[in-house]
Amino acid sequence: MAVQPEFGYVVLTAFASVLVHHVYMTFNVARARKKFNVKYPALYADKTENKDAELFNCVQRGHQNSLENYPQFLACLILAGLSYPITSAITGVVYLIGRIVYFAGYATGDPSKRIRGAFFNFAMLFFYGLVVKSALLMLKSAR
Repeated sequence: MAVQPEFGYVVLTAFASVLVHHVYMTFNVARARKKFNVKYPALYADKTENKDAELFNCVQRGHQNSLENYPQFLACLILAGLSYPITSAITGVVYLIGRIVYFAGYATGDPSKRIRGAFFNFAMLFFYGLVVKSALLMLKSAR
């Protein structure tokens, strides 16, 4: 199996995911940490010591949730991208837009607003189908 030239779009999408998860979200958590006076190494603010704990914790939780799901996103992006590079790249962009909207909603301090970006879940479901379809295509060509 040869890697298609269009796989470059998958690589660019993977790089864009670094910008979303490790630049945009990290910058916003650092800004919230400073604004709400949450010192390192505390991962979350203590509600008994910080009146803004809920606001900071929402920002932090939005980032943490995205990082918790990041490995499966990258795996699906790359594995599906081997057979369907353009479709995978587009699906990856939809996922990343969903993650940005999810994070921005969560960061408002009202956790229910994170649901606005929940469409990233549809992108993941689509990725699961692409990965299975890609695997079956590979197995078929092995015969």
